[in-house]
This record gives sequence, C-alpha cells and structure tokens, in this order.
Amino acid sequence: MSSRVRPIVRRWLSISLSTLYLGAAPLALADSAILEGERFHPQVGEHGMVATSHYLASQIAHDVLAKGGNAVDAAVTAGFALAVTQPRSGNIGGGGFMLISDEQRDEVIAIDYREKAPAAAYATMFQNDQGEAVPQLSRFTHNASGVPGTVAGLALALDKYGTLSLAEALAPAITLAEEGFSVPPRFAEGLEQAQDRLKQWDSTRKVFYKPDGSNYRAGERFRQPDLAATLKRIAAKGPREFYEGETARLISAEMQRHGGLMTAQDLADYQPRIRQPVHGNYRGYDVYAMSPPSSGGAHIVQMLNILEGYDIHAMGFNSARTIHLMAEAMQRAYADRAKYLGDPDFVDVPLAGLTSPAYAAKLRAEIPLDHATPSTEIAAGKPLPYESNETTHFSIADDNGLAVSNTYTINFSYGSGIVVDGAGFLLNNEMDDFSAKPGAPNAYGLIGGEANKVEPRKRMLSSMTPTIVKKDGKNFLITGSPGGSRIITTTLQVVMNVIDHGMNIQSAVSAPRIHHQWLPDEIRIEDGISPDTQALLEAMGHTLSQQAAMGAAQSILIEPDGTFTGGADPRRSTSSAMGL
Repeated sequence: MSSRVRPIVRRWLSISLSTLYLGAAPLALADSAILEGERFHPQVGEHGMVATSHYLASQIAHDVLAKGGNAVDAAVTAGFALAVTQPRSGNIGGGGFMLISDEQRDEVIAIDYREKAPAAAYATMFQNDQGEAVPQLSRFTHNASGVPGTVAGLALALDKYGTLSLAEALAPAITLAEEGFSVPPRFAEGLEQAQDRLKQWDSTRKVFYKPDGSNYRAGERFRQPDLAATLKRIAAKGPREFYEGETARLISAEMQRHGGLMTAQDLADYQPRIRQPVHGNYRGYDVYAMSPPSSGGAHIVQMLNILEGYDIHAMGFNSARTIHLMAEAMQRAYADRAKYLGDPDFVDVPLAGLTSPAYAAKLRAEIPLDHATPSTEIAAGKPLPYESNETTHFSIADDNGLAVSNTYTINFSYGSGIVVDGAGFLLNNEMDDFSAKPGAPNAYGLIGGEANKVEPRKRMLSSMTPTIVKKDGKNFLITGSPGGSRIITTTLQVVMNVIDHGMNIQSAVSAPRIHHQWLPDEIRIEDGISPDTQALLEAMGHTLSQQAAMGAAQSILIEPDGTFTGGADPRRSTSSAMGL
C-alpha cells in the first residue's frame, strides 16, 4: 500500500460515491454543461486536474482527487466509468496503453495492456482463396477480436501506484451501469448512426436498443444490468475473474457459438506488460511516449527530432512553411512505420535508430524547403542500430507528482459491434490493426509489412500515443488523443503548439490540425486553415484534402508555479476538464 493513502478515501467512497452524480439535479447540471461555451476555456486548478472525453467520468475522477485519492486512483476509476458511459470507445472488451510519471520516484513507466491475437491465429486468416485481404473478416466477425487487456491493465496500474482497492475503483462504474445515466445527444446519435451494424447481433440489440427495437433519445435513462453484473464479479473476485471466471466462460461461449478462435486458455494466458517508454528531448523538454507495440512514441520523437532543426516559432503557427515541414516529417515517419514497427516480443524494432538525432538529421537533409516530396520518392530509411478510430484518451495529474496519460480503445466506433451475450460489453475488432496482407492498407489507410503480420499471441501494432512531457524533472504536459492513424500527428501538434507557439492548453487542443501519413499522398486538413495558406501549399505541390475533425486531445498543462490548467477538446461534445 502506498504511503500516499489517506484513510478518508475509503470511508467517503463507501458512503457517498454511488449517490453523488446519479440524482436528478446533478445529472441535469452535467447534461446542460455540454451546451456551455465556457467549458472550452482552460480549466484552472492548483491541486490537480482531470480531462476526459465524458463529463461524468471527469466528475468521478475529480471527486476521487478531491477526497484524497491520487492520479492513478482517479485514472482507473475514470477508465471503468468510461466503459459504462461511452461504450463506443471506453471499454473492458478492448485494450490500450498507460503512461505514469512519478516525480517522487523520478520515473516514467509504460503499461502495455494491448490486446493479443488468439493462439490459433495465423497469417492468412483474413485473406480469401486468392490471397487477397477481406476487410469484413478482420472487422465485423468474432475473429476480429483480440484477447482484451483493459481489466488486467487498469488493475495493474492500481496495484502498483494506486491507493484504492479495485472494488472501490469499480464502485462508480457499477452504480452507473446498474442505476443508469441520462443519455447525452452524442450517445443517442452514435447508436442511431450505427444501428444497421449493431442490430445484426441479438446480444447487441438487447443491450443498446429498447425492447421494441427503437432508439434511446437524449435525456432518457440508459441502464446496463448485464455489464453491472460483470463489473460486480470483477470487484468481488479481482481482475482474474475476467480471464478465468464466469466472465471468461461467457466470452468463450460467445466465441464457440460463432466460430471464433479465442479460447478460455487464451483468456487465462493474458498478461499486461510493463515497458520502458520512448524518451526524447525537444528544445529542452523531456518527451516520454508509448513504446512498441505502439508506433506512436517512436514517431513522435522521430518527427520532433526532425523539426527541432527548424525555427518553427519564427515560421508561425500553421503557416504554409510550418505545415510543409510538418508534412514532410510525417511522411518519412509513416514510411518507416510501415516497414519497421510491430510487437517487440516478436520482431526487432530499430527503436534506437528511429529516435536518434543523427537519423533525424539525415532525414532532414532530404527535405526540400520549397516544394513537396512525392510519396513515391519516399521509402523507409535505415535507422540503425536495431534493438529490442474510435478510441478515447484521458489525462489526470495530482499535486503529489503523479501524472497519468491513458489511451484505450476497441478500435472502430463500437468495435466489432458484437456484445458478449450475458456479459454486457462490446468486443474489440483490433485484429484489423494487423497487416491482413503485407502491403494492403487497413481501415485507416495505413500500410503494414511483415513486422506486423498476424501471428499467434502477438500484440497488433497501434497508433495510440499517450504522452507526458517533463521540464527539469517536473511533469509539464500530459496529452494524447483518439483518432486512428491521426493519433500520432494530433499529439505531435499539441506538443508543438505548447512548446513552439506558446499556446495555453485549451488553444493548443482546439487549434486546427493537419495530417500526412505517407500514403495516400495528401495533407488532410481541418476547417480553419486559411485559404491563402492552402493556396501556397498547393503551389508547393501538396495535395490537400479537407475532411472531418481529427482526434480529441484531452490534455493538462502544469505551470512552473504549480497551477494546473486543463483543455477539453471541443471535437467531442461530452469532453470535460475539471480542476480542484
């Protein structure tokens, strides 16, 4: 038990937590908050900060901090609450990554709770007889699901750094699932938009739609009794219940009924991993981000190393020259991603080379200042030496030197769309993040190679990039984002907006974003990039594609005087930052 335990925490949780946000008045206030423009001004606090993609999870995490819990207590409690309130992305049927920075111990660790392929998986399982990739197989079937890691990963974080028991951290989620919550507009709209896919499965239809098949509307109460029962079993028996108890039996039975490869043994064998995060330095700031099997950390550091050679501040925020150089750095990083990145337990990832300033200098020398480099002229480099879309991110920091950056997912919005019958949660479709066939793009257009081919018990490559930036040993910026292939570049731009352009955290999160991933050869842009800038970029030879908003970077900035500021990303209507 950590020395940071404060006895008041358990007493308060047992008495008050289940009633704090479920009554009519608190819910009405929470629901109305999403309409207030002031919510997207920086939130300020002196003793802690939370930023999540759902106001109920933010309120829950805030209250854990306010009553004496630490940042990890709040993060794990929020993670389980999001599994109830935001089932399109929050989950216990998926997996993810968590970074924890502890100033007192002077360490940053990475918890890898990414899903794993079943033992019976094989390289060509998502190809037809002609050897062509069949996307439907890796996205909307029972074999689309990897072995879930969320329960094991969150429990590991709590055991190593928290002060609450797992049962206490699960209490708010259990209450929200059992007693229900008021449906926000985004929740209702999402289920309506996905109904053709979700209603194909009886187990999914009976959880997310009314008995007559109609949709829930904003303001109605939504209850999940099967999920509440699952969470209660985990609270009573511990995290292994999910992998070896009744929940595991329900998952195995679901697989057997539909020809899925995942077995009871696959579940029993699952374990999360503690890894060293990727570490780099950018203009005097220490940057820590997730290591493989996430590609995010390697390429965040790689791109920052390239861009550090330019005076980005003098060039200006989202000027044509700044965007050009960012796009050129992005292209080269994503070309390397396609060739080199995979599960480090299965392939040698040239991490030291990819994150080397010398390698960045070589790539920088190849970048023309006045015209675009066609993607056909860019291939993976030689970063020697070798060494071993629908997602949600939240950031939490306390006044005792703990900071948490967590990104987890079930991949697509609502994952595979398949609810485990009787258990009440959606299965992921993360198997689509493998290379179904080397050279074939996945759902996000990302090209994969041999390093990320399907193999038994292997973790699939990810773009999730939980990131913590430190200055002089102190936590400074906690950030990350959902967004599929755009996660890495979204996180990159939040870091640059703060360090290069001196933005406050809300401006850094809200500012218009761009994205280039090598293939397709285009810069994707959000609304807000000026027409003049677009014309200059096109004159340089860039192809621009204006598309929907990218990411939802819930972020925290800790000022040198100890003041916490939080930025809730307006790209998700339920986002919320709360300070003490």
